[in-house]
Amino acid sequence: MKILNRCSIDFTSIPENVGFARVAIASFASQLDCTLPELEEIKVAVSEAVGNAILHGYRNKPDHIVHVTATIYKEGLEIKVSDEGVGIRDIDLAMQPAYSTDPERMGLGFVFMQSFSDRMQVDSQPGKGTTVMMFKQIGLRGARARAN
Repeated sequence: MKILNRCSIDFTSIPENVGFARVAIASFASQLDCTLPELEEIKVAVSEAVGNAILHGYRNKPDHIVHVTATIYKEGLEIKVSDEGVGIRDIDLAMQPAYSTDPERMGLGFVFMQSFSDRMQVDSQPGKGTTVMMFKQIGLRGARARAN
């Protein structure tokens, strides 16, 4: 797939940056022909991925960095959220509905990310971190779509 546009943002692992990432990626995604419900789905998926990196990956320690990259292709939007945190020992278990390492959480983050993506992949190594890749098929807007 040919890259049409890309943005990358890195920010500290503080909860206030969940909203920042959510709005920044939604603004970037608005270059595509997104419906309002699709933009809401993108916001939720980004919030869950970034929130997981901060809460689970870095265990709410504010001195780390979360990396978010959004890439626009003719076929749609790819979002990658990465951390260098504790990693996930059992990805299959972590992706089960209602599973969480924090008993105060509902354990639906991966469920939301998966349901709001056309493709999702989670790569993780204990002690080295986690990368969540989500892809959503969305067409290009107007004249740019016809030119490509």
